Amino acid sequence: MLDPRSNNELPAIPAKRYFTIGEVSELCGVKPHVLRYWEQEFPSLKPIKRRGNRRYYQRHDVIMIRQIRALLYEQGFTIGGARQRLEGEQSKSDTSRSHQIIKQTRIELEEVLQILKR
Repeated sequence: MLDPRSNNELPAIPAKRYFTIGEVSELCGVKPHVLRYWEQEFPSLKPIKRRGNRRYYQRHDVIMIRQIRALLYEQGFTIGGARQRLEGEQSKSDTSRSHQIIKQTRIELEEVLQILKR
């Protein structure tokens, strides 16, 4: 189950929109049953399901799976610890996005105010 390869030795992610569970398994060095288990344990990992409950992963899913793999296999995190770590990173990125949106909105409102003052 443990694959000794590091993320640096994993193949490059091809420029595709959707990946099957078999493709993701090869790209991430993790067996398909592990991917299905991780879907239950990590709420942010949600592949698209189509006909016959077939899973289709997107590029961001593959990147997240590689992060999960690194946390569990290389850094020694437990599933709960890896979940907390990913949720913490996600909330930090959400906060920084919010700050960027607020900053951009403020700049645009100041430009509108300048136009109205003319």
